[in-house]
Formats: sequence, C-alpha cells, structure tokens
Amino acid sequence: MSHRLKAWPSWAAMFVVAVALLAVGSTRDSGPLSPGDRIDAVSRRVACPVCDGESVFESRNPASEAIRAEIRASVYDGVATDDEILSAIVNSYGGKVLLVPSSSGFDALIWALPAAGLMIGLVGLWFAFKRWRAEASALGVATEGDYDLVEQAREQHRGTSDG
Repeated sequence: MSHRLKAWPSWAAMFVVAVALLAVGSTRDSGPLSPGDRIDAVSRRVACPVCDGESVFESRNPASEAIRAEIRASVYDGVATDDEILSAIVNSYGGKVLLVPSSSGFDALIWALPAAGLMIGLVGLWFAFKRWRAEASALGVATEGDYDLVEQAREQHRGTSDG
C-alpha cells in the first residue's frame, strides 16, 4: 500500500475533528447574561448613526446615548430578546446601523462568499497539482542518455563562460 493511501485516513480524521470543534465552539452558549451584560453586548453590535466606525457602546454622542437608552429600556422590560431589540433598532435607523451583518438573507453572502472562494481555490489547487503530477509522471524517469546530455550542456556552458 502506498504512503499516500496510508496517510489519507489520518488527514480525514483531523479534518472531521477540526470541523466538529469549530461547530461546538461557535454554537456554545455561555449561559444567561445579566441585564448590564446584555445591554453592553447589544450596544457593541450597533453602530453610532453619527460617528464613523464607532459602536454605540463606545460613542458618547447624544444619538448613541438615545440608542443605548432604548436598548436599556428594552432589556429591563424583559420581553424582547437581543435579536428582537436589534430588529427594532434596524427598523428605526436602517440596516446600516448594524456593525456585524446578519447571517440571513442577502447579508449571508458576506459570510458565505469568502468561505466559498476558499473552497473553490482549494479544489482548483487540488486539480492543478493532480494534473501537474500526471504530466510529470508521463515524462518518465531520466535515463543515462538524459544525464549525458545535461553534462554536455554544462561543459559547453563552462567552455563559453571561461573564454
């Protein structure tokens, strides 16, 4: 059995373990948050409508203060989830107020396209390497005549570069 066939199962097992760890890590819940933690978490995901590239959590602009007050009131009412609070803010201020795009609808492309591009690139490389390996093996093994031709070319090159 070739070395490549022996190594394949271990690579497949490592890939499965890596995917499983990523799936568990990305879906793990850290438990219930305090109201203050929820307010901070939601306000970190919302952009200040006036400031450039600053979250509502960081900004001290009056517009950000108003949004933080909205978030605080919604959290202390205890009725709305974080996603519902964000949806209400998006309805009031527009979709550009989110710092992190949603993972559904058209915005899902922002998350999916880089991963798809990476996969397409890796598959393309796999096919290219496979083709190059086939072309290299089709050339065959170097013969004594090939080695003699290389040595003659080296001698000619040495003769022209010395003189």
